[in-house]
This record gives sequence, structure tokens and C-alpha cells, in this order.
Amino acid sequence: MIARYTRPEIGALWTDEAKMEAWRQVEVAACEEMEGPTPEDLEAIRAATFTVEAVQERERITDHDVAAFVDVLSASAGPSGRWIHFGLTSSDVLDTALALQLRKAGELVVAGAREFRDALVEQARAHVDTVCTGRTHGIHAEPTTFGMKLAGFAFEADRNLRRLERAVEQVAVGAISGAVGTYAATSPDFEARVLARLGLAREDVSTQVVPRDRHAELLQAIALAGAGLERFATEVRHLQRTEVREVEEPFRSGQQKGSSAMPHKRNPITTERITGLARVLRGYSQAAVEDVALWHERDISHSGAERVILPDATIALDYMHGLGTRVARGMVVHADRMRENLDLTYGALFSQRLLLALISSPTRPMVRDDAYRIAQELTQTAWDTRTPLRQLLEPRADELGLDLDEIFDLGHYTRYAAEVVGRLDALT
Repeated sequence: MIARYTRPEIGALWTDEAKMEAWRQVEVAACEEMEGPTPEDLEAIRAATFTVEAVQERERITDHDVAAFVDVLSASAGPSGRWIHFGLTSSDVLDTALALQLRKAGELVVAGAREFRDALVEQARAHVDTVCTGRTHGIHAEPTTFGMKLAGFAFEADRNLRRLERAVEQVAVGAISGAVGTYAATSPDFEARVLARLGLAREDVSTQVVPRDRHAELLQAIALAGAGLERFATEVRHLQRTEVREVEEPFRSGQQKGSSAMPHKRNPITTERITGLARVLRGYSQAAVEDVALWHERDISHSGAERVILPDATIALDYMHGLGTRVARGMVVHADRMRENLDLTYGALFSQRLLLALISSPTRPMVRDDAYRIAQELTQTAWDTRTPLRQLLEPRADELGLDLDEIFDLGHYTRYAAEVVGRLDALT
């Protein structure tokens, strides 16, 4: 992932140095559980060092990264280095070390997901009574509250948090089963002891590699988390449009510039960035699914893709969580504008209240279709002619048996808002 979208803590987990350090940890743990090395050997093995440059130089000769690493580490350990990689195959080291990296990256991604959810929960509670327009197909539907909107995003964020937790847990597995996974040079007991040292679960049947459905599940969870962030970002982007202006991203007044040419501009660049990166994550999840089907016990068709998609996906989602949390916490909510926008249809958004009132009128109850046609004609006339619906209804209220105060009471739309938003208590 490019530096622009990489936060330092997670970026440090995916450097060549970090990758090879994970390899070293696996190699040392294996030596510590072998029967052959003496205490002196183990001391030398634990003290053995490598440099990325030395490994890369050796790889120019071996054309094999793990073999080059083993050569460098073994040479550093002196005669005791003969025990390094004893009975192991490359995938034992690569897949087990990858699990270590994914577990660490997963911890950061999960923490970011929790922070994003909590920010949404906090704002949902703050705006439980902030009345705004609900929209379907981009068109005004009925009043709701901004708190209820945000509660929906918060619950989705919580589901994504749980999916990520499960996905990280199930991908934190290793394998020390040797060539084609038969334990011919090791044993299941040896594998169990090594993995216990590393804090990883065991792959039941590794076939030499850890099956890639595990990694695909992680990338699917990451893509879904990205889609959830994108849904929130898309809502903010729409609400920030000049014609709407109900919500705005945080903007550093006097410092931030929205346009190089137009000083008045305050663009939704953060939520647009989230939207773009969510598309990348979906592409990575597709590549991960393609990586599941390997030839027989092993091939390396997955390897090249994984070197890109696993670091990039975790880094990108970590970055997106940071952006989403910043928007959720710092967004500017224009409650007055929300109330103004309720009147854009001149009361037409009360159409269902009118429909139900006509059907249940105590003096002139109607069949549904007749009531619908009257409500449709009146509300469309109000909208098209910019005449308040209530004004159109007033001359006919007695005739139709309507209580206009009841019909136009916003309380009908907000009376359960506190109860719905209160469901968030179960999350935190």
C-alpha cells in the first residue's frame, strides 16, 4: 500500500524486516522443540541474526526467498545453524509466520472497527431526537431522526466488527507438517508444541499449505467492513451536497483548502476517499477467493497475489477506519437545515398519515384505493404547486372527518426513536 494510505503502526507489520522476523520466530520455536539441539546450540540459534539486504543478496543466487533466509540465519548461528529448518518445508515457515503477521494486523483492524462503531453509537445517542427527512430512491419519504439513521450504521459496524474478530481468529493457524503435510520428518506432537510456543492454532490437514479459504474469509470480512464504511460515507456525501447541506465532514477552517481554484469549496474528500478504497477491497476479496483452488497438495499461484492483497487490504481498512471514525466524531450536523428540508415537499411527506386518516375516518371511512387516490392527488398538487398540503386540506377537513393536528404531528415519526436507539446499549 502506498505511504499516503498507510498508518505507521500497521505499516510496520508488513515490512520485509517484519516478515523475516516472523520467519525467524518460527524457525527458532521449531529448534526449541527439537530433540537434537543442545542448550549451547539453542543459545546460538536464538542469537542468530539476519539483514534484509543479506537475504536479498543471497536470493539472487538461490532464487528462493526462504532458502536464502535459512542460509543467512544458519551462517549467523555458526555450526549450530545446521538445526535451523531441520525437517521443515518452506510453507511451514511461510504460512505459520503469515498467521503471526495476520494476527497482529488483525488486532489493529479489529480495534479500529470497534472505535468506528463506538463513534457512531455516541453520535446516534446525541441525535436521537434530531428530526430529519428519511429518503428512499433519493426522494423524500417520511420524517425520521438522525439518531435512528446513525443507529443503523452503528449496528452494521458492530456486525462488521464481529465478522472481523471471527475472521482473524480463524486465520491465526499454523502448520509444521512438512512436505505434502505427512509429518514424515516431524510429528503432530512436535507441531503442537511449536504452535503452542507461537500462540497459534493448528491446521487440521495442511497438505503442506494452510488452506486458502481461511484467508479468503478474512478478505471477505474486510471487504464487507469496507462496504459498511462506504455506505456511511455515501450517506454523508449525499447529505453534504449544497442543495441538501444537512451534514458536513469536519473541515479545518483557516487551514484546509477545498479547491486550488475556488476558495469557497468544502468538498467531501474524506468520504470520497473511503468510497474509492472500498472498491479496492472488493477487488482484493475476489482475488482471495481465486486463491482458494490450488493444484493438488500445493502450488504457489496464490503467493504472488497474497504478497499484495493481504498487506494492502489490512492497511487500507485500518486507514479507512481512521477516516470513518474522524468523520463520525467530527461531522457538523445542521439540525436547522434538516427541519427546513422537511418542508421542501410542502407537506407531501405526510401522505401516509393522510391515507390512514381517510381510511379510518370516524365520519367518512373509505376503502383503501379511494383513500389512496385522494391522498395522492392532494399531495402531488401540494408539491407541484408549492401549496402547503395542510392549506389544501383545511377547507375539506370537516367533510373528510380529518384531524389535521393529528395528521401533521411529527411525534408519530419520532415516538419510538429513543427505544430504537436504546437498542445500542446491548453493543457497549
